[in-house]
Amino acid sequence: MRRRTVIAGLAALCLAPQRSSAQQSQGKIPRVGILTAADTERTRSLDAFRQGLRDLGYIEGRNIILEFRLAHGDYSLFPQLTAELVALPVDVVVSEGGVSLVAKASGPVPVVVPTIFDPVGQGVATSLSRPGGNVTGFTLMSAELDAKRLALLRSTFPQVTAVSALMDPANPMHKAMLEGIGRAAASMSLPDPRRVEAESVAALRALRPAVFSGTDAVIVVGSGLFWNYRQDVVALLNEARLPAIYPERDYIDDGGLMSYGANVPDNFRRAADYVDRILKGAKPGDLPIQEPVRFDFVVNLKTARELGLTIPRTILLLADEVIE
Repeated sequence: MRRRTVIAGLAALCLAPQRSSAQQSQGKIPRVGILTAADTERTRSLDAFRQGLRDLGYIEGRNIILEFRLAHGDYSLFPQLTAELVALPVDVVVSEGGVSLVAKASGPVPVVVPTIFDPVGQGVATSLSRPGGNVTGFTLMSAELDAKRLALLRSTFPQVTAVSALMDPANPMHKAMLEGIGRAAASMSLPDPRRVEAESVAALRALRPAVFSGTDAVIVVGSGLFWNYRQDVVALLNEARLPAIYPERDYIDDGGLMSYGANVPDNFRRAADYVDRILKGAKPGDLPIQEPVRFDFVVNLKTARELGLTIPRTILLLADEVIE
């Protein structure tokens, strides 16, 4: 009995250093900060990012920690939320947008942005092929796609002669986006789009269909605020009974008419690879800012019927998905 006790004791002494050595070899668990304009950390895009991490062998809570900060559509909170993440600290920040604000607040902490807009113009990258700073990521090609959205809107409804652009003036990129839409409109011999602004939830919900009086169609400019409250946006435009095109398919799932844009979840899935490479020592300035590779054109035929609108067969054949 005594011999068994001694053996058990020796075994315990041998196992203790082995566990300690294993823990030391693993090092600390990497911590990734995630800034989102959403109200929840369970969105399609963030779930796609999680899937990308799982594909690379990361298991949340076991060998990687995700720290979320929710801005609820208010980009002005991004610097404060970034500072909170940096203070934890985190090893890398993944941000849905507000790149110029985040880059200033993140200091030396690497930043990956799956939805970056004009990083060179914003001064956070020297070039797309070699950013050179602490920011890298994936573009949404917003300026180019806004022009494409307007073209699709006009092709679907040739009778359109005047367009409104629903925009969020609090989004620092909306001015540049609106200028791009204006150039696209001029190339189609359309007048400059009429600006309809909403910079807060209250302002959005205060809008009435009459605000679009005098225009034939609406293009919704991408915004975290609008995405968060897309049901309000869709309800407003459907009540106005105007054809509208949106930047993301999520609007169509909530009853919007049509959308065209980069597949945002795919960008987030690809962003997981950049996070992995940075955690393994890569510098964000050496990782090229990439363009999207997947695009979605979705048409909601059910909504078209409810609004009394006819979608040409040629447009339906172009769509990646038609919701009946």
